Amino acid sequence: MFLAPTDPARRAPASDMAALLDQVAHASNRPRYAFMVLSLIAEIARPDGSAGPFIAHRGQSILLRDWLCDALTPMGGRDPKRQALMMKVRAELERTGKLPQQPTAAEAAIEAEVRERVRSSGKTNLSRATTELVKAGLIQRHYQGFRVDHHNRGAQRHVVYTLTGRARCLMGRSGPISGDRRQGELALN
Repeated sequence: MFLAPTDPARRAPASDMAALLDQVAHASNRPRYAFMVLSLIAEIARPDGSAGPFIAHRGQSILLRDWLCDALTPMGGRDPKRQALMMKVRAELERTGKLPQQPTAAEAAIEAEVRERVRSSGKTNLSRATTELVKAGLIQRHYQGFRVDHHNRGAQRHVVYTLTGRARCLMGRSGPISGDRRQGELALN
């Protein structure tokens, strides 16, 4: 019926959270989205505050940006644009003859294509939000991969985000970490 009292040592001071929310609200055009991104990064971050470039999810290693996009995808599930996209994808698959005849296979093909398109647009939204958070001094972004110093940004480099400044107060909000937990093991829908 009542919430169990929390350990005051684990709880971030209220002023830190209020100051963080104020900073995000002033730094971002979409503060709720930016705060969700920041919270997800904090939840999977290592003790030094860094997360990425890969995280373990359901026994697989996936890119941090892909995981963040997938984690935020349910937020737009009832959006009319998402419903319209599903109808558009269905029509495109029917027109090209790529829609399977079996209803369950057809739905799976539609969902897979919609997921890829949503992930692609989600990466754009994620990039905008993280750029605002970098400018606000709440995270640092760097890249790891095959060619970190390559002039072409895509050279098999993958992003790593590190919480800085006031954003580090989010790290204390997570529960205790078990010894066998791997970075990024969170339940997604």
